[in-house]
Amino acid sequence: MKILSFSSSSSTVPLFVSIFIILCRSDALVNLPENETVPAVIVFEDFIVDPSNNNNLVSIAKGNFPPYGRDFDGGKPTQRFTNGKIPSNFIAEELEIKKLLPAYLDPTLQPAILLTGVSFASGASGYDPLTSKLSHVLSLSDQLGLFKEYIGKLKTMVGEEGTNCILSQSLFLLVQGSNDIAETCSVIRKGQYDFPTYADLMVGWASSFLKELGPRRISVFCLPPLGCLPSQRSIRGGKQRECVDNINEESKLFNDKLSSELDSLNTNFPLARFVYIDIYNPLLVLIQNPQKLGFEVADKGCCGTGLIEVALLCNKFNPFTCDDVSKHVFWDSFHPTERVYKFLISAIIQQYVNKFL
Repeated sequence: MKILSFSSSSSTVPLFVSIFIILCRSDALVNLPENETVPAVIVFEDFIVDPSNNNNLVSIAKGNFPPYGRDFDGGKPTQRFTNGKIPSNFIAEELEIKKLLPAYLDPTLQPAILLTGVSFASGASGYDPLTSKLSHVLSLSDQLGLFKEYIGKLKTMVGEEGTNCILSQSLFLLVQGSNDIAETCSVIRKGQYDFPTYADLMVGWASSFLKELGPRRISVFCLPPLGCLPSQRSIRGGKQRECVDNINEESKLFNDKLSSELDSLNTNFPLARFVYIDIYNPLLVLIQNPQKLGFEVADKGCCGTGLIEVALLCNKFNPFTCDDVSKHVFWDSFHPTERVYKFLISAIIQQYVNKFL
């Protein structure tokens, strides 16, 4: 795979420095405390926020074909596993950094764009290294390696001090774990570990990754109610396709362990901000009460029958894809719709923004 590269020149460096100065003085749409700024958003995640890093990988974990992206930029499928924008896009937009957070491996990415952040996310990855290996996607270790390369590029543009300023004030996002539980644990790891032990391993992998990132402002998203995903209802929810209680209980157990580990990290690394983001309860409320929040369908996705379709099975040849996606909580059998993401992220930003500053 070819990684973006560029060389600086005497004419371009002053431009980068000027952009950097503007970034450190910019104001956001969100009401930030006085003298606080968020110059960039940097993302390490899985299916939920991969903008296109998987496009050049030999993997079936892709969404760069219709009907994915049918409401994005005039109907452009880019790898975003939904009908439109993904959470990282809304976060960057809410903070008035930029409207779209690009993939680091996008071959068209311009150097100046790096200053306001990128996504290293890779769909189908997980905390468990085996999860990424099975899907032939970027592991967290791979994403960390690309991040270190990214730091080198920032130093070329704005120097050591400028790079430290950007990274110390940026918002880092970590969203992982769904694929570990829904796929790796339930199929392969099941015979090796009981779930509490596996959850401890997941938290250990997460903690090691966070320590590698260093003292940053890091928002760590917990697991959603995985047992209520349309795919899990279809596979394990019986004839009535009910939410699968034991999978939701596993999600909650992991979330409790993750929250405790973040508390410990905050104590041991006082210069960092590790913020636990609860996505489990807001999404569960939406799933259980869709009509009260302006939705109609929460037990199946819009794409295809909505029962099992995701990735390659969610394609333009499926005649059952819904016409009105605004009625649906889920786009495919695994991922929410753009409307749900916007709804959740707006609330999350307002609730947590002061905690990572």
